[in-house]
Amino acid sequence: MAAKRDYYEVLEVTKTASYEEIKKAYRKKAIQYHPDKNPGDKAAEEKFKEAAEAYEILGNEDKRRRYDQFGHAGVSGSSGGYGGGMTMDDIFSHFGDIFGGHFDFGDFSSGRSSQQRVNRGADLRVKVKLTLKEIATGVEKKIKVKKYVSCTHCHGTGAEDSKAYSTCSSCRGSGYVTRTMSTILGQMQTTTICNTCGGEGKIITKKCPHCNGEGIVRDDDVITLNIPAGVAEGMQLSMGGKGNAARRGGINGDLLVVVEEEPHPELIRDQNDIIYNLLLSFPTAALGGTVEIPTLEGKAKIKIEPGTQPGKVLRLRNKGLPSLNSYGTGDLLINIAIYVPESMTKEQKETLEKMESSTNFQPTQAVKEKIFSRFRNIFE
Repeated sequence: MAAKRDYYEVLEVTKTASYEEIKKAYRKKAIQYHPDKNPGDKAAEEKFKEAAEAYEILGNEDKRRRYDQFGHAGVSGSSGGYGGGMTMDDIFSHFGDIFGGHFDFGDFSSGRSSQQRVNRGADLRVKVKLTLKEIATGVEKKIKVKKYVSCTHCHGTGAEDSKAYSTCSSCRGSGYVTRTMSTILGQMQTTTICNTCGGEGKIITKKCPHCNGEGIVRDDDVITLNIPAGVAEGMQLSMGGKGNAARRGGINGDLLVVVEEEPHPELIRDQNDIIYNLLLSFPTAALGGTVEIPTLEGKAKIKIEPGTQPGKVLRLRNKGLPSLNSYGTGDLLINIAIYVPESMTKEQKETLEKMESSTNFQPTQAVKEKIFSRFRNIFE
């Protein structure tokens, strides 16, 4: 599968473009690649869908912010799958208002100017707690949510049966009402959604008793979430079509998944790096040895060189978290600290006093500067 193009590149706008500039650019692309202008041209149809997907993300302040921060992974599923699952009519129902009410290309003969309005379900927001290990590898989770789902008795139509409808007399089934007004510039026509039928073009004469004509009911739904590796606290992922169902067979809303990180008992996250504070005993720091430390993959043993100083940082390459955009993996940073006993036996004190008198246990000026520079780097 070919990689998705940058949305700004698709609409030919800069990353600092205003909403009006993005809207204008999308309108230009939609007219250029509209199916009525390019009958039978599959390449033009794909460009039409691609432009709609780009506008759906960049035209939404929240989705644009996530896209700017995390790229396509940050809005995975947000577009509702224009390249596959959604039809051309779905695109028209979403963005028809960008052309002033609904799509109307004048001389084109598609008949979309009389298209009926399609309802859209509300988005649903959930929080998902993840451990650092789950963030490191990515994870599949199943969650149960209470949301609006399509009524199984009327199949989302809101009517008791297929005959319980009548054509709206106000708009004659078009879903829109056109009014003509006289102005100083002459006759002006405006097209608005029909208030009688709400743009649906039909009236339910006998409502479904289970959903009271709404076509949706509240129920539990089990949803499978595929969380990519490298996500961060507060990041919001989007799953198109997994939100609340729409009234009377419209388009489902999106499911917005907010990531929460569970604190690790020993490891600290710093972007893609993982930090572990290792407390060494004085003998181990002085003589060297092997110690066991926690990692995201389990326990690991590392070698401590003789004469290891407090403030030293050991680095285990590629033992941190992966980048969300697959630009490498962070490291595991091990901060060395030395444990000083709070109480000692008489023999231990005598031993230390003998060591204190030895010149080998007195730090030179060069050693002092080396240690102090490490602590300065921590606080700068």
